[in-house]
Amino acid sequence: MIVRTIDEITDTERDVISSDQQWRSKRIVLANDKVGFSVHETTLKAGTVNDFWYANHIEAVFITSGEGELYDKDNDVTYQLKPGSIYVLNGNEKHQLRPTTEITCVCVFNPPVTGREVHDENGVYPLVTED
Repeated sequence: MIVRTIDEITDTERDVISSDQQWRSKRIVLANDKVGFSVHETTLKAGTVNDFWYANHIEAVFITSGEGELYDKDNDVTYQLKPGSIYVLNGNEKHQLRPTTEITCVCVFNPPVTGREVHDENGVYPLVTED
């Protein structure tokens, strides 16, 4: 059994802030926990534009607070996000998040991330596996 709190993760190596300071990801469950997925609490700053493309992962995102837009770049569709919204990138869609207020969400990745990944210039996490 794994039991963790956000407070235990805050300000550790599992607490990652983007290089542009637009988002913060607290990695609650990672690949080395060996459960087949990873779980993160991510906060995105209001008024930012965030481009992502998880070419190597399926991601599910559940909005717990805040509002904004999700733009599906592959299909030219914009969705409104608010608390209780969920989106699943089951087609590895290129997407853009545009928070109008600070958004906090819970993200699940499959395959799980290790916590060492860094987004490349296309917003992609490389597929990194545990040794």
